[in-house]
Amino acid sequence: MMLGGPLVILISFVYLGLLFAIAYWADRRADQGRSVIAHPTVYALSLAVYCTAWTYYGSVGRAVQSGIGFLPIYLGPTLGAALWVFLLLKMIRVSKSQRITSIADFISSRHGKSHLLGGLVTVIAVVGVVPYIALQLKAVSNSFTILMHYPAINMPGNATTLPFWQDTALYVALLLALFTILFGTRHLDASERHEGMVAAIAFESIVKLAALTAVGLFVTFSLYRGFSDVMQQAQAAGLLQSMLNASSVSDQNWFSFSFLAAMAVILLPRQFQVAVVENSSERHISRAIWLFPLYLLLINIFVLPIALAGQLAFPDGRVDADTFVLTLPIAHGQEWLAMFSYLGGLSAATGMVIVETIALSTMVCNDLVMPALLRYWRTRKAPADLTKVLLRVRRGAIFGILLLGYTYFHVAGEAYALVSIGLISFAAVAQFAPTMLGGLYWRGGTQAGALAGLGAGFSIWLYTLLIPSFAKSGWLPSAFLEYGPFGIELLKPQALFGLEGMNEISHCLFWSLTANIGAYLTVSLVKPPNAEETAQASLFVDAMKYDRPAIGLWRGNAEVIELKRLASRFLGRHKVDTAFAEFASKRGKTYGPAQPADAETVHFAETLLTGAIGSASARVMVASVAQEEPLGLDEVMGILDEASRIRAYSKELERKSLELEAATTELREANTRLQELDQLKDDFMSSVTHELRTPLTSIRAFSEMLLDDPRMALDDRKRFLGIIVSETERLTRLVNQVLDLARIESGRGEWTTGEVDLAELIRQSIETTGQLFRDQGTKVETVIPEGDFRVWADRDRLLQVMLNLLSNAVKFVPAGSGRITITLTRDQQDYQVSVADNGPGITAGQQEIIFEKFQRGDSDGVANPMGTGLGLPISRQIIEHFGGRLWVESHPGKGAIFSFRMPKGSNRLPASETGSSDEPTYTDR
Repeated sequence: MMLGGPLVILISFVYLGLLFAIAYWADRRADQGRSVIAHPTVYALSLAVYCTAWTYYGSVGRAVQSGIGFLPIYLGPTLGAALWVFLLLKMIRVSKSQRITSIADFISSRHGKSHLLGGLVTVIAVVGVVPYIALQLKAVSNSFTILMHYPAINMPGNATTLPFWQDTALYVALLLALFTILFGTRHLDASERHEGMVAAIAFESIVKLAALTAVGLFVTFSLYRGFSDVMQQAQAAGLLQSMLNASSVSDQNWFSFSFLAAMAVILLPRQFQVAVVENSSERHISRAIWLFPLYLLLINIFVLPIALAGQLAFPDGRVDADTFVLTLPIAHGQEWLAMFSYLGGLSAATGMVIVETIALSTMVCNDLVMPALLRYWRTRKAPADLTKVLLRVRRGAIFGILLLGYTYFHVAGEAYALVSIGLISFAAVAQFAPTMLGGLYWRGGTQAGALAGLGAGFSIWLYTLLIPSFAKSGWLPSAFLEYGPFGIELLKPQALFGLEGMNEISHCLFWSLTANIGAYLTVSLVKPPNAEETAQASLFVDAMKYDRPAIGLWRGNAEVIELKRLASRFLGRHKVDTAFAEFASKRGKTYGPAQPADAETVHFAETLLTGAIGSASARVMVASVAQEEPLGLDEVMGILDEASRIRAYSKELERKSLELEAATTELREANTRLQELDQLKDDFMSSVTHELRTPLTSIRAFSEMLLDDPRMALDDRKRFLGIIVSETERLTRLVNQVLDLARIESGRGEWTTGEVDLAELIRQSIETTGQLFRDQGTKVETVIPEGDFRVWADRDRLLQVMLNLLSNAVKFVPAGSGRITITLTRDQQDYQVSVADNGPGITAGQQEIIFEKFQRGDSDGVANPMGTGLGLPISRQIIEHFGGRLWVESHPGKGAIFSFRMPKGSNRLPASETGSSDEPTYTDR
């Protein structure tokens, strides 16, 4: 079927009906307690409402004009997302505790809940965002008009030449207004999440990404043979070089555009709505921090190929580059791809318009219309049920805002490309940054300072950016731009005070933020905050310190029944009764008919109303039924100081609790260590007892033999006495070893340190044990290279180690054929001495026991792998005392190798000699 007007209209309505069905289904699921938007991916996708028709169509147009100069609009949010874990989290925490409904409500509540300030923020938001809404209307209207003429490609004519009843953009505006009313104004409480709207926006984010990707794949891999083919053909046509040249011209604007985009992604009313008001869990931020930048990357992958392909397909320039995403499929007869592309653009535009107008209508109702109604109802009786009145106001505001957008499109929108219109709005909402960010982190910001800053910045924006857009459209004389008002060149709107050579957006951003920040700081410093501003500043600046929503300062008299009656006029009796019942249940209280309200109950009623009518109006309404006693600044500061002391005391208690927990853990570990030491003591005593029992048994046996047999031959007596003397000497050595090990373990060992030559030490140990080797028929070989092998240690102690290793080895080598090899080696830091034998070796199981006991410091099975002894535990302690290490290696049947390593050098002292009793670390002498 050929595409045409009726089919395009039908598919458009079917698609919008699908969005409404998704929203309805999500709302029903929420009513059943099975929220669809509770998933962090849905939250991250809803943030992609940032990608409007500007992204879908305008990025390609921007790429044609300035090459990669389209990237800063997405680079800024990508870099700014890294700060969301601090900034966005704090904004959400504040908004949930104060039931903030909009960015106007946020700024107003921070600076004393001022109606005047909230109204100014609303005016700036509406006027600033109207061009952005016009952008969406222009994109949808132009794409619809182009698709209606399929398969021909006809660019839309100038809308200003058509009667309004023939202008497609008007009907698009009215249709979107109706659709937005169905989506977002069924409930009055704006602080409640619009779950259906968020689900539909997340779905639209998927649709526009899929549509743009489909067009990109078609262009890159169907029309051409991949990215490289597109680039090569563009280079051959001279397009690639011109695009690179265009991008170099815009380098000076990268910072300003990136900064604008980073601010806009959280300060645009629609972005604040989805990121803060609609947030259902702070944990979702961690997913959004990486998924949202990934979405921006994916949706821009094919921008440059589409831009180049469009210029190759339409070299005469008769086709607007903003429409390449749609006109390329049309030009190649891809009607269903063209239809899909149109739906992607429709998704991008409708998502923005729906969320933006809902956010703006809430601001208009709460901060412009509601204050006027309150003044009107002071002299006249207000209706008993105000719910319907305020819903009508919000619905009327939606129509009014979209008609303003259509008016701007009709009057000035034709003079700008899509991207330029969007940047005008970005520069407007950037004026919120000083008061918004300053209010979150600076206590000194005041209502007067915020009014001065916003007023100054907005005035500069109007003069340097918005009014020139009408001049470029012919509604103002061109001399106004060229020569300034009354011919005063210093006042030229786009070269203010002689600042020339800058892009109009960068120029406006510089002057507007300079005036904004300067006025905000100056006025705030000159006029200090009052009691209300000080109290609110504490709630915002210290928001992350509260474990639960902070309570504002209030003192006075009020009755619960009056507060409930007041809230029921705006929210309905059933909802208010339910809310108060839940609140009382959480506090463990019941409210009687004449129950007086405490400060927490008054605060609850005010925040309940805040969700419906905004913080400033809620404060006025609560004051109408509660007799509040004003607090002086000194009292407020005293209360805040006391709260700070309580928080500090709580932090101190928390710190003490952590210290106690740590101490308990240390005691538990110490107890475990004591149990291990007790077991080691038992093992040690068992080993010592066993070692002592052997010589004592021998001495006792031979002594009894000598005593019982006086007729024993003289030679036998001499031989037995020799054995007794030998065993006595052995017993003496064991006792000395036990005492020596005990002294070393306790840190009371005696050390005489100095330079020790390891080569000389090895030779001396061989001489000392030479007779033993000869008796056993054991050969001793040495491998000692030439050179310096000096270490800093106790010579006698190291000699003791060598003698222990040699005596241990000689016990297990075969008699008459034993062989022991002593090797001395070096590396960059250490010397290593190894004593290898050709005995039976050590099995794997025995090695595990030896390694374990080396680690524990046990003696059993270490000195003699096949028996018992204390020599190697002492040797290990000696080597480790001087910063070395002792270990064993063996394979069964191939002997054993006991080795130790010592650090090089003679200019280092053990820590024990410098006064420390910790583990043996070394310090320069």
